[in-house]
Amino acid sequence: MSAKIQAIRGMEDLLPDQSPLWQRLEDHARRVFEQYGYRNMRTPIVEPTALFVRGLGEVTDIVEKEMYVFEDRNGESLALRPEATAGIVRSAIEHNFLYNGPMRVWTVGPIFRYERPQKGRYRQFNQFDVEALGFEGPDVDAEQIVMLARLWKSLGIARVELQVNSIGDASDRKAHREKLIAYFEKHATVLDEDARRRLHSNPLRILDSKNPAMQSMIEGAPRILDQLGDAAAEHFAALKVLLDEAGVAYRVNSRLVRGLDYYNRTVFEWVSPDIGAQSTIAGGGRYDALFEQLGGKPTPACGFGMGVERLLLALQAAGGESSFEPDVFLVHAGEAAGIEAWKASEKLRDAGLCVILGAGGSFKSQMKKADASGARYAVILGEDEVSAAKLTVKSLRGAGEQKMLALREAIEHIR
Repeated sequence: MSAKIQAIRGMEDLLPDQSPLWQRLEDHARRVFEQYGYRNMRTPIVEPTALFVRGLGEVTDIVEKEMYVFEDRNGESLALRPEATAGIVRSAIEHNFLYNGPMRVWTVGPIFRYERPQKGRYRQFNQFDVEALGFEGPDVDAEQIVMLARLWKSLGIARVELQVNSIGDASDRKAHREKLIAYFEKHATVLDEDARRRLHSNPLRILDSKNPAMQSMIEGAPRILDQLGDAAAEHFAALKVLLDEAGVAYRVNSRLVRGLDYYNRTVFEWVSPDIGAQSTIAGGGRYDALFEQLGGKPTPACGFGMGVERLLLALQAAGGESSFEPDVFLVHAGEAAGIEAWKASEKLRDAGLCVILGAGGSFKSQMKKADASGARYAVILGEDEVSAAKLTVKSLRGAGEQKMLALREAIEHIR
């Protein structure tokens, strides 16, 4: 017998019993996004490697360590997408779909990062990505944060915290970068290998280090909030006013920088205490320079990513469960009844009902399967029902009443 082939480590199967909760999440997200005017789009999972190197920054964990990169048969370097924003911006530039004005879009699909698999963090995971392209005011930043607050409420997730920060404009970050380098150089003996490597190339990322030995030193580092230019400071102040007006609680986290180079001004994260060390369930911010970096015209934008697997952990912690529950399990016995059951199942589906057609066997065994299926009703077809041109409808929940009805009456009864 041949050896079994197993899935690649860190790339998980979504099994049928797990999918109802996933579908519930997607249904709620789609409904909330559409309430705010966001339209669905899809981009390829494979893109030119240069797209992510140019868009995300060479000195980032994703580009340095985590991308799945390969050469195709023509020798072109390609990458499995490690995030979705760069692909959406590439698509907007390529197809010029902002020609008639700004646009709100969202997508969902697999993302790939080579890292150590752990709870809520996989090498292939699924992510919602939501982008507002062509909007420059703080109102769209606030809109996306408030939209997520509405989604948490819709899903019944209460234990979440919103953290916000501003990392200013390019000139603010340049001045802050110089101060950070000077500060970290004074504490060079405390820096780990990653921090020393990034000291002169991307010192802002040192603030995002999770190394416990560096935390007290990082706490004393200069804060970019203390040196924002007037425009960035006004933008951040207006954002906080809008969140206050919407009744959305938040904490200003001056160390929040996010992990990608394209961000400016607003950055935010929603975190959950219920999902382990990788506690962020949604995060994003403003990226006003990315369009130019990828060859497009100057275009302001703001967006966020939301990891499905992590969000499902938070949903389960909040008591959210879903299961597949058909409306009808159709039980039948005998050749004539089998043919009539086949026809009846299609009529019931024509009426919008979800129907599982039994595979035959004794009535007793089929009724056990009907009960185990989670269906609300068993529809039974035997010799008596075929002779009378009717169906027996038995409730599988509650008192278990049953009635013999004509097809149309059966449909109305089940409804």
